[in-house]
Amino acid sequence: MPQSSTMNFLHTLSTVLFIVSFHPFTRAKPDTYIIHMDPSAMPKAFSSHHSWYFSMLSSISDTSEAASASSTVTSKHLYTYTHSINGFSATLTLSELESLKKSFGYLSFTRDRPLTVHTTHTSQFLGLNSVSGAWTAPNYGEDVIIGIVDSGIWPESESYSDEGMAQVPTRWKGKCESGTNFNSSFCNKKLIGARFYNKGLLSSHPKLTIPMNSPRDINGHGTHTSSIAAGNSAKGASYFGYASGTANGMAPRAHIAMYKVVWRYGTYTSDVLAAIDQAIQDGVDILSLSLGLSVDNNVLDDDPIAVATFAAMEKGIFIAASAGNDGPLYWSLVNGAPWMLTVAAGSIDREFDGILTLGNGVQITFESLYPGNFSRNQMPLIVMDECASLEELRQVRNNIIVCKDHLSISDQVENAESAMVSAAVFISNYSYLSELHTRSSFPAAFIGLDDGQTVIDYIKQNSDPRGRFQFRKTSIGTKPAPKADAYSSRGPFLSCPNVLKPDILAPGSLVLASWSPVSEVTKVGSHPLFSKFNLLSGTSMAAPHAAGVAALVKKAHPDWSPAAIRSAIMTTANPFDNNLSPIKDVSNFNQPASPLDIGAGHINPIKALDPGLVYDATPEDYMKLLCAMNYTSKKIRMFTKLSHDCMNRSLDLNYPTFIAFFNDDGLSTSADKFEQEFQRTVTNVGKEGMAYTAKVTGMDGIKVMVEPPKLVFKQKYEKQSYKLRLEGPKLLKKDVIFGALSWRDDAGKYMVTSPIMATTITSHTVTHS
Repeated sequence: MPQSSTMNFLHTLSTVLFIVSFHPFTRAKPDTYIIHMDPSAMPKAFSSHHSWYFSMLSSISDTSEAASASSTVTSKHLYTYTHSINGFSATLTLSELESLKKSFGYLSFTRDRPLTVHTTHTSQFLGLNSVSGAWTAPNYGEDVIIGIVDSGIWPESESYSDEGMAQVPTRWKGKCESGTNFNSSFCNKKLIGARFYNKGLLSSHPKLTIPMNSPRDINGHGTHTSSIAAGNSAKGASYFGYASGTANGMAPRAHIAMYKVVWRYGTYTSDVLAAIDQAIQDGVDILSLSLGLSVDNNVLDDDPIAVATFAAMEKGIFIAASAGNDGPLYWSLVNGAPWMLTVAAGSIDREFDGILTLGNGVQITFESLYPGNFSRNQMPLIVMDECASLEELRQVRNNIIVCKDHLSISDQVENAESAMVSAAVFISNYSYLSELHTRSSFPAAFIGLDDGQTVIDYIKQNSDPRGRFQFRKTSIGTKPAPKADAYSSRGPFLSCPNVLKPDILAPGSLVLASWSPVSEVTKVGSHPLFSKFNLLSGTSMAAPHAAGVAALVKKAHPDWSPAAIRSAIMTTANPFDNNLSPIKDVSNFNQPASPLDIGAGHINPIKALDPGLVYDATPEDYMKLLCAMNYTSKKIRMFTKLSHDCMNRSLDLNYPTFIAFFNDDGLSTSADKFEQEFQRTVTNVGKEGMAYTAKVTGMDGIKVMVEPPKLVFKQKYEKQSYKLRLEGPKLLKKDVIFGALSWRDDAGKYMVTSPIMATTITSHTVTHS
């Protein structure tokens, strides 16, 4: 396929696989803003920051309405933030905003922007079971609280049964809020908190009426993500016969707290901030975020979610966030703040198929999620070439029509659907298809050129060619798996390229999980279908997998920092598929995936519980990074209440990955060299008396030196430091060269692995080479 056609198709694919997206109405004036304040500047005359902010709003109000000052301020004020960021959100005119900027203690503002959500066999695929590994009693994630910021929850789902659950932790300060078709009685020992936030949405759309103004989920996305992270066992789960079995969350005994911010009409930053602020106050241990700003708006100090999650990290809360669904382009990743675990999405070892049996007995298997019943009787096969004429299609609609790929597949599917054909075969040269096609509303086979030629030859050679369909076939153990899927956003992270992102690959494609039974999942013909379970794809699905695994690690090591938990997950990740070959990149013709696609590799919860060594980091370390990125003291005060003079600064964060930019200035020759040195410190979390030896793999054409090459730990929790040095030509052979550093202990129990990457790509480089 020509490169331009390939990229157009990939762009279409990534758009299709945004499982849920919202298109807000035109924004009216005045506008909603998030105001960052310096809390130390509050005058002593005020008893709280809330009263201080109200006083400021009263002093700058330019309303001409005949209303009291207090009612005017109340109508302008949306939220006061005290735990995530320091500040508030309010509806202001431009003149009011300019007046506010002159107020003592003002730091900055951001416009309230819309966000997008990045939309159970997976637990078995990850090696979790009740006999061995991470689900060996007593660790099912008991007593760990996972906060989910999403579209709400369907509490009647079996995934939220509290059978086998421990009591609600006494440290928990949250609650279940009442609203439309929801009250506190829906909560239990599994679902221990449920809140909802929509002041930002209503501020942007004041005439909007919300039909389900409560934590109840009528969308399905929040029910899906929360049950992936910590759903209890749900027997008899399936998608109309596909993927039948028992659905389990990653941490089935962890508690769930839902913070509803995603609404049918939009998702706004001010509401998400309020949810994170409350989650910190309530006492969650893990935060799972399957939403984010657009790539164009992803600057750390202008991203309130990045600022808010910094505060969560300071409180010891682990954050797992979706990388976004704008892949496979470089620099498309979001949620890349170095204090988060940024999660990419991959496939699992399961396929959903249909079978086309030709009259001569030849069978062709194809991917399908068609849910309807279909006659197994043979039907005539008729070639209709590009399937462009609706009139011609209607004349033969009681047959199996065969469409060749001259138009776009989407146009052909739409034409066949409009003509109400009984069944169809679509022949395409695309090496992979979007979920939109495999989830067709009528019986259809999407096949490649080789299988397509088999069908065409059979039709030409027979006077009465016929075929029949079979559906609802699930295959387990397919190889190779996992693969990095095309929609998953790729690194580097534009706002912080010196930290390699994404961090990890987790299951994200066609994941079965619980669903809101009032939200349509698909159609057969014109008839909508509903289900208690749904198969969805997206990094939205990958992030809660990682959040659940983090809960398992948190239960095993309750005193570990978020950075230590992240390190355990990353350094034990598997870079190989179930063929024991490097994980492949679907979008790059199944070439080996790079760390920009999959981070450290595929998440491995069993090994993450006992990593041997960890790379830890403190809030102070992140401050040094921000200082080295030339953040001013004023901007740094947005992230932390702690003062920081930036006397110490370093772009070399103690992170379990390495990335070097061999940037060519355009004047380099083949003789010009590039060198970069990294320093890392590891903590022994294994037993005392451990010794590790360094081994480097890959890095074609680049010399890698590790000093010292051996680390000896006499005590548990002892720290040792080392340096890694890269030397190579400025003119690299390829845009991306990668390998790995592994620290192996002498007894052969541990292999602590970190990806190494050297690249010449810039923010103007968007495609794979």
